[in-house]
Amino acid sequence: MRGLELGSPGELRARLNGLVLAGQKRATAGILTEYEVEQEELEHVGERLALLDDDGNRIGTVEVTGLSIHPFIEVPWEFAAAEGEGDADLDEWRAGHRGFWATAGSPVEDDTPIVCIRFTLVDVVEPGD
Repeated sequence: MRGLELGSPGELRARLNGLVLAGQKRATAGILTEYEVEQEELEHVGERLALLDDDGNRIGTVEVTGLSIHPFIEVPWEFAAAEGEGDADLDEWRAGHRGFWATAGSPVEDDTPIVCIRFTLVDVVEPGD
Protein backbone atom coordinates (compact mmCIF):
# COMPACT_ATOMS: atom_id res chain seq x y z
CA MET A 1 0.00 0.00 0.00
CA ARG A 2 1.43 3.37 -1.01
CA GLY A 3 1.53 6.20 1.47
CA LEU A 4 -0.19 9.57 1.41
CA GLU A 5 1.78 12.39 3.06
CA LEU A 6 -0.28 15.57 3.07
CA GLY A 7 1.32 19.01 3.10
CA SER A 8 4.71 19.47 4.66
CA PRO A 9 5.83 17.81 7.91
CA GLY A 10 4.90 19.45 11.17
CA GLU A 11 1.92 21.62 11.98
CA LEU A 12 0.50 21.65 8.43
CA ARG A 13 0.53 17.86 8.05
CA ALA A 14 -1.00 17.40 11.50
CA ARG A 15 -3.80 19.86 10.63
CA LEU A 16 -4.51 18.27 7.24
CA ASN A 17 -4.47 14.75 8.69
CA GLY A 18 -6.88 15.91 11.39
CA LEU A 19 -9.25 17.21 8.70
CA VAL A 20 -9.14 13.84 6.94
CA LEU A 21 -9.77 11.93 10.16
CA ALA A 22 -12.68 14.27 10.97
CA GLY A 23 -14.21 13.60 7.54
CA GLN A 24 -13.84 17.23 6.38
CA LYS A 25 -10.99 16.73 3.90
CA ARG A 26 -12.00 14.46 1.02
CA ALA A 27 -9.56 15.60 -1.66
CA THR A 28 -5.98 16.66 -2.24
CA ALA A 29 -4.05 18.22 -5.11
CA GLY A 30 -0.57 17.65 -6.51
CA ILE A 31 1.55 18.92 -9.37
CA LEU A 32 1.71 16.49 -12.29
CA THR A 33 5.40 17.15 -13.02
CA GLU A 34 6.29 16.09 -9.46
CA TYR A 35 5.00 12.59 -10.25
CA GLU A 36 7.28 12.51 -13.28
CA VAL A 37 10.32 13.77 -11.35
CA GLU A 38 9.74 11.24 -8.56
CA GLN A 39 8.96 8.49 -11.13
CA GLU A 40 5.71 7.80 -9.30
CA GLU A 41 2.55 6.46 -10.91
CA LEU A 42 -0.68 8.39 -10.57
CA GLU A 43 -3.16 7.08 -8.06
CA HIS A 44 -6.15 5.21 -9.48
CA VAL A 45 -9.78 4.83 -8.49
CA GLY A 46 -10.13 2.05 -5.95
CA GLU A 47 -6.53 2.30 -4.76
CA ARG A 48 -6.10 2.42 -1.01
CA LEU A 49 -3.44 4.70 0.45
CA ALA A 50 -1.98 4.71 3.94
CA LEU A 51 -2.46 8.14 5.51
CA LEU A 52 0.91 8.83 7.14
CA ASP A 53 2.03 11.05 9.99
CA ASP A 54 5.42 12.80 10.22
CA ASP A 55 7.08 9.60 11.46
CA GLY A 56 5.77 7.50 8.58
CA ASN A 57 3.21 5.75 10.78
CA ARG A 58 -0.14 4.83 9.22
CA ILE A 59 -2.88 6.71 11.05
CA GLY A 60 -5.67 5.77 8.65
CA THR A 61 -6.49 4.50 5.20
CA VAL A 62 -8.18 6.36 2.37
CA GLU A 63 -9.60 4.98 -0.87
CA VAL A 64 -9.29 6.97 -4.09
CA THR A 65 -12.75 7.69 -5.51
CA GLY A 66 -11.79 10.01 -8.35
CA LEU A 67 -8.83 11.49 -10.19
CA SER A 68 -8.70 14.25 -12.76
CA ILE A 69 -6.05 16.58 -14.14
CA HIS A 70 -6.74 20.27 -14.75
CA PRO A 71 -4.67 23.35 -15.52
CA PHE A 72 -4.22 25.17 -12.19
CA ILE A 73 -6.51 28.02 -13.23
CA GLU A 74 -9.28 25.54 -14.16
CA VAL A 75 -9.40 23.50 -10.95
CA PRO A 76 -13.14 23.56 -10.14
CA TRP A 77 -14.55 25.04 -6.95
CA GLU A 78 -16.32 21.75 -6.19
CA PHE A 79 -12.91 20.07 -5.94
CA ALA A 80 -11.28 22.93 -4.01
CA ALA A 81 -14.13 22.90 -1.47
CA ALA A 82 -13.73 19.12 -1.04
CA GLU A 83 -10.17 19.74 0.13
CA GLY A 84 -11.88 20.94 3.31
CA GLU A 85 -9.27 23.49 4.29
CA GLY A 86 -11.72 26.34 4.89
CA ASP A 87 -11.14 28.38 1.75
CA ALA A 88 -13.99 30.82 1.10
CA ASP A 89 -13.66 30.73 -2.69
CA LEU A 90 -11.38 29.75 -5.57
CA ASP A 91 -9.27 32.90 -5.26
CA GLU A 92 -8.41 32.00 -1.67
CA TRP A 93 -7.74 28.37 -2.64
CA ARG A 94 -5.46 29.46 -5.49
CA ALA A 95 -3.54 31.92 -3.31
CA GLY A 96 -2.99 29.32 -0.61
CA HIS A 97 -1.85 26.64 -3.02
CA ARG A 98 0.38 29.01 -5.00
CA GLY A 99 2.03 30.04 -1.75
CA PHE A 100 2.49 26.47 -0.52
CA TRP A 101 3.99 25.21 -3.76
CA ALA A 102 6.23 28.27 -4.18
CA THR A 103 7.59 27.77 -0.65
CA ALA A 104 8.14 24.08 -1.46
CA GLY A 105 10.18 25.07 -4.53
CA SER A 106 7.53 24.20 -7.12
CA PRO A 107 5.86 27.45 -8.18
CA VAL A 108 2.79 27.02 -10.37
CA GLU A 109 1.54 28.98 -13.36
CA ASP A 110 -2.07 29.17 -14.57
CA ASP A 111 -1.40 26.35 -17.06
CA THR A 112 0.46 24.03 -14.65
CA PRO A 113 -1.26 20.59 -14.71
CA ILE A 114 -2.71 19.75 -11.30
CA VAL A 115 -3.65 16.22 -10.24
CA CYS A 116 -6.95 16.38 -8.33
CA ILE A 117 -7.50 13.32 -6.15
CA ARG A 118 -10.78 12.60 -4.37
CA PHE A 119 -10.88 10.03 -1.61
CA THR A 120 -12.91 8.64 1.24
CA LEU A 121 -11.65 7.63 4.67
CA VAL A 122 -12.06 3.88 5.11
CA ASP A 123 -10.39 3.31 8.47
CA VAL A 124 -8.61 5.01 11.34
CA VAL A 125 -5.72 3.48 13.26
CA GLU A 126 -6.37 3.89 16.96
CA PRO A 127 -3.31 4.76 19.11
CA GLY A 128 -1.74 1.56 20.38
CA ASP A 129 -3.03 -0.59 17.49
